[in-house]
Amino acid sequence: MVNTQVFESQRELNAIYEVSKTLAMSLDVSKTFREALNYLSHAYDWRRAFVVLGETEGSLQGLCAVGLTKEEQQRLRFQSGEGIVGRVYANGIQVMVPNVHTEPLFLNRTGGADQTPDVPIAMLVTPISADRRTVGVLAVDCLNPGEAHSFSNDLRLLKMVATLMGQALLLHRSVSAAHDSLQDAVRRMSKALKPVHQIDQVVGVSKPMQQVFEQVHQVAPSRTTVLLRGESGTGKEVIARALHNLSPRKREAFVRVNCAALTESLLESELFGHEKGAFTGAQGQRKGRFELSHGGTLFLDEIGDISPSFQAKLLRVLQEREFERVGGTASVKVDVRLILATNRNLERMVQAGEFRADLYYRINVVSIQLPPLRQRREDIPAMANLFLERFNKENGRTTHFSPAAMRVLTSCYWPGNVRELENCVERTATMAHDDVIGNLAFPCQGNGCLTQVLHHIDRVDAVSPGRMIEIPVVQGPVPPRAVPEPELDDSPEAQAPAPASEPAPPADTDGKPEGERERLIWAMERCGWVQAKAARLLKISPRQMGYALQKNDIEVRKF
Repeated sequence: MVNTQVFESQRELNAIYEVSKTLAMSLDVSKTFREALNYLSHAYDWRRAFVVLGETEGSLQGLCAVGLTKEEQQRLRFQSGEGIVGRVYANGIQVMVPNVHTEPLFLNRTGGADQTPDVPIAMLVTPISADRRTVGVLAVDCLNPGEAHSFSNDLRLLKMVATLMGQALLLHRSVSAAHDSLQDAVRRMSKALKPVHQIDQVVGVSKPMQQVFEQVHQVAPSRTTVLLRGESGTGKEVIARALHNLSPRKREAFVRVNCAALTESLLESELFGHEKGAFTGAQGQRKGRFELSHGGTLFLDEIGDISPSFQAKLLRVLQEREFERVGGTASVKVDVRLILATNRNLERMVQAGEFRADLYYRINVVSIQLPPLRQRREDIPAMANLFLERFNKENGRTTHFSPAAMRVLTSCYWPGNVRELENCVERTATMAHDDVIGNLAFPCQGNGCLTQVLHHIDRVDAVSPGRMIEIPVVQGPVPPRAVPEPELDDSPEAQAPAPASEPAPPADTDGKPEGERERLIWAMERCGWVQAKAARLLKISPRQMGYALQKNDIEVRKF
């Protein structure tokens, strides 16, 4: 007898532990309640079990069930006071029915009594309470041959399980209410802080993008040549189209040419056109992009990649607004608004003799710098959701990001900028198994992101070869990471030994740039964004370094 009591107590303790652990796994009560019922049904040999919850109009609706078909679950609807389940909900008192076949209040709504008409079926029904009121009902049924079983242990267990379920429901509703309140606050703030400047098809509430929008709105109405600067993938073509659409030329053609995709001879024919017989295969006269964009806008992308000889030809067109077709002698005059874009460092190219200075001055009339995505993190959630909505619409999906997933997106360095963000969203949504995209769905959370190696490439501009080295591990099992390769310095200060706890910072050979903010960023980039090393490079204390970074609003990158 004692051994039996010990066994039952141990089984009950194990059941409570498993149920509490299951209910704490997620705020999806339908899923966790069903998993808990499934465990209990196997552990206690219950035949069927279900949970119904009260609704605002006083009715009860099924939440989850074990041992019932989908059709039977759909019939789990009761009114308060109706049948055994409805009365337990209305009275808040636990009930045990020894045999439903002989109980007049049993409704047999799901047909459970019809499965074993010759064997008594007991039904155990327990109210689920939260915040001192009944919010639902937990019911189970099991075979009761001879109606000899009292089910006292089962009733005690059900009361404890119902208490745990009530607390889980209370927590779920509190979180849902807080989430709804936060969403309302966000919507109100979004309306109150609506950006002054907006551009169709462009997301940008951050300060850097608002500055870009302001410049676009200011320069768009004029005929002035515009040079768009920025890293690859920052959206230069989108801004170019916005300049055209906001200009008086919006009803005329917008023509785009990627200068990096064509050889010099093809580029000349593409821009200026050619006469019949100008070269092999030229069977007729063909208008170039300059003529096709007459009265409209011509967008020359990757202007920094054209050859020096073609730079001279382009300069003449920009100065005189006329040209000859390839193989022709007649001058063709055009009225074209020119927008150019590059991710190259044109100033360095002019210094190196790779880009004509006179052409540089001609195209650099109004320059708009597009910020990289890592400098406008406030825009990432809206952009990510926009890309995901587009994916869902095209693929008939209903996926959405969890808060943890959005934190991953906003903390990434994004060397590929908007283009990389869009590809990441599409890739992750395609491979997602559930409608909710969690933080572990991203390849970077398992060291599977191939672009992480690009986070620390040292480039003169966006397309120059990068240099990388491996930093030795100082502490812990963290693997080495790639950082810019430092320049060597033979000065005595550079050769002085660094403290043993940390590698010495890279030496100063390029010279500190002007301006406090520029010097801070310069030092941090050369020291792999380690504040202590950057402080020694600038010969200030770590405390002064931290204050300076905070004062200049410089976000410290974490990898």
